[in-house]
Amino acid sequence: MNLALHGAIEQGLLFAIMALGVYLTFRILNFPDLTVDGSFALGGALAARLIIEGTNPFLATLMAFVAGGVAGIFTGVLHTKGKINGLLAGILTMIALYSINLRIMGKANLPLLREDTLYTFVKDLGVPNLAVGGVVFFTGVALVFLIGIFLLKAIIDWFLQTDLGLDIRATGDNSKMIRSFGANTDTTTIIGLGLSNALVAVSGAWVAQYQGFADVGMGIGMIVIGLASVIVGEVLFGSSSIFRATLAVILGSVVYRLVIALALDAGLNPSDMKLITALIVIIALTVPAVAKSVWKRQPFRATKGGRGDA
Repeated sequence: MNLALHGAIEQGLLFAIMALGVYLTFRILNFPDLTVDGSFALGGALAARLIIEGTNPFLATLMAFVAGGVAGIFTGVLHTKGKINGLLAGILTMIALYSINLRIMGKANLPLLREDTLYTFVKDLGVPNLAVGGVVFFTGVALVFLIGIFLLKAIIDWFLQTDLGLDIRATGDNSKMIRSFGANTDTTTIIGLGLSNALVAVSGAWVAQYQGFADVGMGIGMIVIGLASVIVGEVLFGSSSIFRATLAVILGSVVYRLVIALALDAGLNPSDMKLITALIVIIALTVPAVAKSVWKRQPFRATKGGRGDA
């Protein structure tokens, strides 16, 4: 495997945190949340600013988690208490976050090349590469990321099995039903959006530290990338249970990044990435539906007692 594919795996694992956040709103809450584009950049901007000012990178990432949660809660309050359409509430928060992120950074781009970050900490651990027959399948950095993302997955799986997690899941499935049992769907919606955007902001903080800079526009299109990871993962690996669905999201994020890396390696222009993303989502959505439709049109053939007629 070449360096581009190794980098794609590492990035896929980092963006998987964001994809898990998108999964919580898109699949669990059934909420079209566009706050993601703003909260991703918020996590990167805040973490970069705090690290430059001398804050421990772990604490900076934790603060990004809190800030992302506040952004998600704000969207939830606009929707539930302000009675603003969910899609519009997310757009309003996203627009507001653009200016807030500029305020935090002070300029459009903050470099972190000479700062101690979580990425430099992971590299300093010196975890050996996973190689078989001289072929490196996972770098040491990717192995650390893999352990971290699966620990996070385990926490999310556990949370979604708790009473609160079940209430959030029920809110997305049938809000009227869960209200009839006395649950406050406004509260579960706000908590779900807060947790989702907290994860997205952590991903933004990690990605900023990984790539060595934070940019005010780094969140543009993140919702599409997150949805691509969710949809591709579900199509390829299934989603019959929470455990399988979250695993599919993680693997879908890695597959998506590998497809992008292969497309760029084949000579496509980096400016075509958005087009590639759109095509991946279109294919992931349409191919299973078309295949199912074609399958249903196949004539029935009896398997017992000889030949059957259509």
